[in-house]
Amino acid sequence: MATTAASKPPLVQKLRGLTGEVVKFGIVGLSGVVINFAVFWVCINGLGLASLRSNIAATVIAIATNYLGYRYWLYRDRDAASRKREITLFLVFSGIGMLIETGVLAFTVYVLHLDSHYEQLGAKVIGLAVATVFRFVSYRTWVFTALPEPEPVAIASTADAADATDGRELAAQAELMLVTEQIRYAKAE
Repeated sequence: MATTAASKPPLVQKLRGLTGEVVKFGIVGLSGVVINFAVFWVCINGLGLASLRSNIAATVIAIATNYLGYRYWLYRDRDAASRKREITLFLVFSGIGMLIETGVLAFTVYVLHLDSHYEQLGAKVIGLAVATVFRFVSYRTWVFTALPEPEPVAIASTADAADATDGRELAAQAELMLVTEQIRYAKAE
């Protein structure tokens, strides 16, 4: 099936858009990381909490601040029609990310017996890196869904506009009709 150049943005344009999104995701995520590590450090050193409890408390606080950044800055132009669904999915995927982080930390402390505060921070960095990749893909794909693109409307106000129709467009339309008929014919058999 052929498509016109106007209906599909080129790969370079898609990558530029994705690069900007990754940078903004990184900025929001970095602020969450700073909050996460600050709260974690205060919990294990100032409050004397166990490392896993400290990690969970720090991650929950970071999740709350990250949601605000993602919703109102990075993905502000995305569909927000169903906030209940969005928040539910955000919390589910954030919770899975928290389990990834906490799992790496637990493995480091309880299996590898690396339990100094600096070793715990190192494990937290590794767990956070893996969880960040998971979160980026899941937020982008399922949580903050893109608005559907409007259908292009062709305006043919004069006979000149009708004459200017490119032969490639006609060929693409004919090919689409042919494919549609082949599908109908195959279903009829």
